[in-house]
Amino acid sequence: MTRRGRAAGALATGTAGLLLALGAAAPAQAAGYRYWSYWQADAGKWTYATQGPATDRPADGAAIGFRFALSEDSADATRPTAAPDFGAVCADVGKKAGTKRIAVVVDFGTPQDAPAGETPPKDSPTTGCARIAESGTGADALAAVAAPLRYDSAAMLCGIAGYPRAGCGEAVADPAPATGATASPGTSPAAAEEDGDGPSLGLLVGGGAVLALGAAAVWKSRRRA
Repeated sequence: MTRRGRAAGALATGTAGLLLALGAAAPAQAAGYRYWSYWQADAGKWTYATQGPATDRPADGAAIGFRFALSEDSADATRPTAAPDFGAVCADVGKKAGTKRIAVVVDFGTPQDAPAGETPPKDSPTTGCARIAESGTGADALAAVAAPLRYDSAAMLCGIAGYPRAGCGEAVADPAPATGATASPGTSPAAAEEDGDGPSLGLLVGGGAVLALGAAAVWKSRRRA
């Protein structure tokens, strides 16, 4: 077999393996994930953050929010119910050299979002004004006003102020409908099929990047042949 043939065969094998992995990665009939989402203030409204609190470095006068909820993905994520109002949250905290002030909103969600056997704290949502170093992150601001925090081995934020006590971004299964059941109101049969047990858009986009790298490798091998 030629070098070009071996490279093409490797790409085909890798493609099949990747697609199988993507299919296996998505839980069957998954309704969503129960996790803490991270938000940033933008023109007085909450916007889903494009990076995690451990790497985000908000400026003095910023407002950040955290919401615990059951969500399908970032587009479906539930916003904190308290407004991102820096002026109100940090009204009594003055400026100090070498530090910055960050308004922090923590929304523990609803009883429907809570894991089995747990109940959201009654003082939800709660707010606090964090004074942290100028180089501090969103995670530093959160730790200053809502400790203790709980992280998993991959540094994913799992618990804020002790809630929830256990679990971390676990998938929540969507019970299969009874025989003869129809799609829920507002959901077309086609949409119900699309929301089945196929891989998520994020996984497919990531898979496409891997396949693009493989295609580039074949192209290079052809040039060298």
